[in-house]
Amino acid sequence: MTFIALSPAQPVARAAETTIGFLGGVLGARFIMDGDPAEGRFSLVEHPIAPRGLAAPMHLHTREDEYSFILEGRWGFQLAETVVYGEPGDLVYKPRNVWHSFWNATDEPARLLEIISPAGFEQFFVEVSELSRSTGPGEPDYVQLFDKYGLRMDFGSVPQLLATHGLVAEASDQSPAAG
Repeated sequence: MTFIALSPAQPVARAAETTIGFLGGVLGARFIMDGDPAEGRFSLVEHPIAPRGLAAPMHLHTREDEYSFILEGRWGFQLAETVVYGEPGDLVYKPRNVWHSFWNATDEPARLLEIISPAGFEQFFVEVSELSRSTGPGEPDYVQLFDKYGLRMDFGSVPQLLATHGLVAEASDQSPAAG
């Protein structure tokens, strides 16, 4: 799993040439651009997700802000105590040090483009995808990556998020990245 090395000589990241990874549960990642071409200012990752899928428990980033640009579907976001929804063309700001979660609020697959600033956290998705592939059946142990990437997770938030928003944490076909 890797990003395309964009440069003045290769300025286009063609969809057919990008790598798609599975992050476990219902969420995938298409690795579009790491932070190198932008001198670490930002990176881009596309997240495809299964219908009614919960992308992540409540969590916070200590090092970066995230901006979610909705490509397809209707997405729900919880930012601290506030719940908002975004649709295609909308941009949702998820600032660092704010607990948040997000999910597909529809019965169809959905996609969003995640802009991460500053760059660096995009490598978390690469490592999670590789860990998911290499551990086989069962839950891989991601905990060692949380400190490395300045990430705090509240797994206890999952049951309430699932119940409140009618979500699932596991895809029935295990392939949210398809499509």
